[in-house]
Amino acid sequence: MESMRIVEANPYFFPSMGGIERRMHVTSKHLVRLGHDVTVLTAQLPGTPLREETEDGYTIVRVPAKFYNIYNPPYVTCKGVSEELRKLNPDLVNYNYRWAFSFDGDVARHPGKKVFTYHNMWGEGIGYQRYISEANDRLYRRKLDRYDHIVAVTDYVRDDLIRRGIPSERVTTVDNCLDVVPELSDEEGEFILNLGRMVATKGLSDLIEAMRDVDYKLVMCGRGPEEKTVRRLISRYGLEDRVDLRGWVSDEERDHLMATCKFFVMPSLYESYGLAALEALSYGKPIVCTDVDGLPGNVKDAGLYVKPRNPKGLAEGINALLSDEGRRRELSANAVKVSRAVTWDTRILELESLYRRVIDGEV
Repeated sequence: MESMRIVEANPYFFPSMGGIERRMHVTSKHLVRLGHDVTVLTAQLPGTPLREETEDGYTIVRVPAKFYNIYNPPYVTCKGVSEELRKLNPDLVNYNYRWAFSFDGDVARHPGKKVFTYHNMWGEGIGYQRYISEANDRLYRRKLDRYDHIVAVTDYVRDDLIRRGIPSERVTTVDNCLDVVPELSDEEGEFILNLGRMVATKGLSDLIEAMRDVDYKLVMCGRGPEEKTVRRLISRYGLEDRVDLRGWVSDEERDHLMATCKFFVMPSLYESYGLAALEALSYGKPIVCTDVDGLPGNVKDAGLYVKPRNPKGLAEGINALLSDEGRRRELSANAVKVSRAVTWDTRILELESLYRRVIDGEV
């Protein structure tokens, strides 16, 4: 079968390591293994080369950029995206972002075949950020019409886009899933875990509030604009002996924490998918999480669900699972089944087929 030239485009890529970047890395690696030529087109982070050949076989091309640290991730402006796309002359471009106007515009104007992967919920944000996010998504809605097809990372995201006027035949779900299935550990620490970007949509203030009524250790990992608020609340409530704030951790420490925590806690206010939830499930860890957006559809029967913005209910859920070992074991077994149901070994064939049909004008 003929090889495809594919460009995965996003303003951020390694060493930035969020969920979008991880999906781009995994899909690029697998598409290369299937015989395709894959280039990641991204902004040049400080200290990174303009061009890099990865050990997984795909190429990274970076364009000059400026970063403005007003959020996490920072706002970025780029030059040269259109020129690089012309040089690369791909059969298809897959774009993954909607918050970098210079990058967004250049990709949307590219005359070749294009796919947009929709990773986050429409209008994600808290307070004034929600109004900005809603306005941005309404503006971006017009750009979506320039793409030949849209990939949604969950059925929930797909259905939400259809409700907002995107024709159903223009949206296909290709879920996030496991790349590497970890070995299960018999070691179990005396702590529960929260891990991810520290932004308002993750409900971290509710988690700290809930910990006032939980007599157990919580380990929190991550960086972001909510870190100051989290630290302030920990101090206000005198939770320094109960909440261990680790900041950004290495992949090795991250994996060890996932493998040895009692269970994972995810009090998100918005969550299109929850890649950290899938990773926790892969270690056989139950999840106490909110019943928002795409989370229930992905955590399934491996979670204990609570309402969002409800610290008291969150505390009750955490305490209920801490006090019921039988329930934890049941959810743990479910977690293993859920996480191993689908891997990229199978999903990548669906994505490859979709890309080829887009190129051939069949969708």
